[in-house]
Amino acid sequence: MIPTPAIMIQGTGSNVGKSLIVTGLCRAFADRGYRVSPFKPQNMSNNAGVTVDGGEIGRAQMLQARAARVPPSVDMNPVLLKPESETGAQVIVQGKRWATLKARDYGRRKAELLPAVMDSFQRLANASDLVLVEGAGSPAEINLRAGDIANMGFAAAADVPVILVGDIDRGGVIASVVGTHAVLEPSERDRIHAFLINRFRGDPSLFDAGLAEIARRTGWASLGIVPHFAKAARLPAEDVLGLAASVSNEAASIRIAVPRLPRIANFDDLDPLRAEPDVDVLIVEPGLPIPAGCALVLLPGSKSTIADLQAFRREGWDIDIAAHRRRGGAVLGLCGGFQMLGGSIADPQGIEGPPQTIAGLGLLAVDTVLTADKSTQPIAGRHVGTGEALAGYEIHLGRTEGPDRARPFLQTGSGRDGAVSADGLVAGTYAHGLFAADGFRRAFLAKLGGRASAAYETEVEAALDGLAAHLAKHLDLEKVLAIARSRGR
Repeated sequence: MIPTPAIMIQGTGSNVGKSLIVTGLCRAFADRGYRVSPFKPQNMSNNAGVTVDGGEIGRAQMLQARAARVPPSVDMNPVLLKPESETGAQVIVQGKRWATLKARDYGRRKAELLPAVMDSFQRLANASDLVLVEGAGSPAEINLRAGDIANMGFAAAADVPVILVGDIDRGGVIASVVGTHAVLEPSERDRIHAFLINRFRGDPSLFDAGLAEIARRTGWASLGIVPHFAKAARLPAEDVLGLAASVSNEAASIRIAVPRLPRIANFDDLDPLRAEPDVDVLIVEPGLPIPAGCALVLLPGSKSTIADLQAFRREGWDIDIAAHRRRGGAVLGLCGGFQMLGGSIADPQGIEGPPQTIAGLGLLAVDTVLTADKSTQPIAGRHVGTGEALAGYEIHLGRTEGPDRARPFLQTGSGRDGAVSADGLVAGTYAHGLFAADGFRRAFLAKLGGRASAAYETEVEAALDGLAAHLAKHLDLEKVLAIARSRGR
């Protein structure tokens, strides 16, 4: 039997645009009538989404599934690493927590996960006309090659041809592509059929000699240049590098301050707010105070709530947020941020480190106990304060209880969620993705004195269509398809 066509997009490094290229190709080929499935064997991100069946995958694969016009599946990202510290991560396998491992221990055990990766890939391949695979980091990281399941290890196991992406925006792109060729094994070089240069600004003809020199030195075919796509900023970013510090929007009527936590998670919650022209979302960097005069201080999700709360205090932000509250300012906590707002956080089982109980910020009359049971599920309901319908998802550990839970933030099909202070100025919820609902976002911002005019989901769809058209204009999609069809031949 001829195997399902598939192609793997690998990069010369992290954040060179692999996710965006795969996303655009998903939409482009779906629009041409192909049943397309995105696939990333191993991802590392604290920006996760929840599939319909309650499993976790990276947000990039959620977006790629949307681009392909197919429901997201845990098979699209069978191994997800969610960093909890500088040296360790929670390991999610086919949507469920498998273990928490130090980086060195994961390096020793990752080969154990190849059967699960191949199982997921084959299921997708059986149901698809085309599988678009995204690598992780770079195949040039040969120190990680043993037992690799993210790049060439997977490509060899599944016999998938590769296109290599280089990012000219960061400089040194000729060296990065040619250097990748230099460190790969001959069999790995042969698996790469072509390369492309991403994020070019200016006149592409100025790089014609560069393309020719890369092709001469590597023997790989050139797919050409993909110019910078400005509307990519309207698409959810998976990597925290995409959460750039805000440029102050002087024309905005309200400002929302968001302290950048060291282990910030699910920060795409901010994207719909950042899309609003009347809202200034200020990312407060470490070393800076939470400014006075904000309409709202928003505490985002966290992969390690206790450690991030301790970091919050080290920055003096606990003093800033208390002063903001005394001035009558509003506060909203999402997931881990909700837990921080309570009176205490207890970790009796040592889920996040040594067993301990620490004081919270004391802005909500609730307390949290962390437990090993993880809640991952889609949710739908209404915001109690405005009556607006919304939908989102939960990803969290722990139970939160206390008097302020009598005033829930949301009423969902399964009950009540979150808590609101007696005066209504402080609130918390375990739900993510709420601000994508235009009606809720409009009503929420109106209560803060702001206006909402963006049609967020419509704008995301327009950006996906624009990205597909952008790639179709600058890449030979028939050549890409021909490489995918060469699999197994």
